[in-house]
Amino acid sequence: MDLVVGLMAFLSLYAISTWFHLPVLQKLMLYFVNVAVIALLIIFQPELRLALSRISVKGKKYREITEFDKFLDTVAQSVYRFSERRIGALILLENQDSLDEFANKAVILNAVFTPELLESIFITTTPLHDGAVIIRGTTILSAATILPLADDSTQLAKSMGTRHRAGLGISQLTDALIIVVSEETGKVSIARDGIMTRGIKIDRFKGIIRSVFNPPKSGMDSGFDIIGQLKKWNQ
Repeated sequence: MDLVVGLMAFLSLYAISTWFHLPVLQKLMLYFVNVAVIALLIIFQPELRLALSRISVKGKKYREITEFDKFLDTVAQSVYRFSERRIGALILLENQDSLDEFANKAVILNAVFTPELLESIFITTTPLHDGAVIIRGTTILSAATILPLADDSTQLAKSMGTRHRAGLGISQLTDALIIVVSEETGKVSIARDGIMTRGIKIDRFKGIIRSVFNPPKSGMDSGFDIIGQLKKWNQ
């Protein structure tokens, strides 16, 4: 309202200078307008930026990808907070294969994903921390999920325990993407299609998940590509 009152006063003064033919005052006011426009852009930069960001110009597909990116960022932040604090975690991101068989034997949550909820599940003082969390889309489907252990664990290091073995085991049975955080070392591992990759940094972590859940146009090729990438990174 202060700005509106000031603007009205300025316009009134300009009208008076025009009415009484005061050219010097008019010229001074025009100089003031040039400076005021730049000043307003600087002062209201956050508001203008927010308004422009809300203008939808790219359609529904763009909005869906943006929502996925927000979800991916929150998952990544939670996982690497676990890593920093050395909190063990086992998270399954459901893909095409249904994980209902395992979720139905666990604690069903069906809760909208939030980083606070995910982090509270894996705190060691809670009864749900022992087991896996299954995420379907952006919904936490279940917690304290018991998974089958891998029979062949030759690719696992000695420092990898039951959590890693369970992650590798379920990756051999389904196309889910499994995220494992080591309680001892804090390292983040990803398992998919029976391949366990250890010590993944946050940028690569986001790249792997995005390549799986936002595949390129040729779906068949993308599946083989991600397996190849995991093998390469594992070496």
